[in-house]
Amino acid sequence: MTKRAMKRQLREGAFDAGQFEGDAKIRRLPVDRAWSPLAHNNNTEDRDQGYVKTIKAKSPGQQQLMDAIDAKNLVMALGPAGTGKTYLAIAKAVEALEAGRVGRIVLSRPAVEAGESIGYLPGDAEDKLAPYLRPLYDALSDRLSMKRVRALMAEGAIEIAPVGFMRGRTLNNAFVVIDEAQNCTYGQLKMLLTRLGWHSTMVVTGDPAQSDLLPELSGLGPVAEKFEALANIAVVRLQDVDIVRHPLVAEMLGVL
Repeated sequence: MTKRAMKRQLREGAFDAGQFEGDAKIRRLPVDRAWSPLAHNNNTEDRDQGYVKTIKAKSPGQQQLMDAIDAKNLVMALGPAGTGKTYLAIAKAVEALEAGRVGRIVLSRPAVEAGESIGYLPGDAEDKLAPYLRPLYDALSDRLSMKRVRALMAEGAIEIAPVGFMRGRTLNNAFVVIDEAQNCTYGQLKMLLTRLGWHSTMVVTGDPAQSDLLPELSGLGPVAEKFEALANIAVVRLQDVDIVRHPLVAEMLGVL
């Protein structure tokens, strides 16, 4: 900053003359200014949840889901699109990893095509599976920077894999999220649920009404009904009132 500009700010009252006494090489930035880079005087209540460390529930159903994840080692979250099932589960997973309560995050979803085939796409198996796993990357990048996501994946602290790669594993000291479970068969869900190891939490999310499988093949509904009788497993059923996407989403789901 030039001397002329500093003198002008001194005349306008932006600086206190006393702050220039002492070492002439040190300049202290003004602390009392009307403008702030954050809206509403840095009030985190009005900031997007992707940029705050601790998320808050936006509906009673979401609060019930968050409480269940804190209290139980196995939680099934069922509900329509837009209720925040996947986002809350991954946010809780990141929270547990950052706090040191788990050593890794394991995210999985079935590679089931939603009416379109992508097998003709070029690349190896990882390239072909990338479109199926993209929603998980999106949710992770909303809670962590992509640079940190890549670093954690490189060191094995975050793993994203399709359901077919989970057989035969035991997931200890991990936070496991099974997304889009309505596209898993009864046998696949049985295999996935029995992967749960010591000091681990598993959250299974899905919408039984939007399965890409034949209705009789999807195992999410039958498994959830059986688990409701078990006290150590939480089954949270979110409703249309818990939808936090555009209000039209709730209206559309009410008639479709």
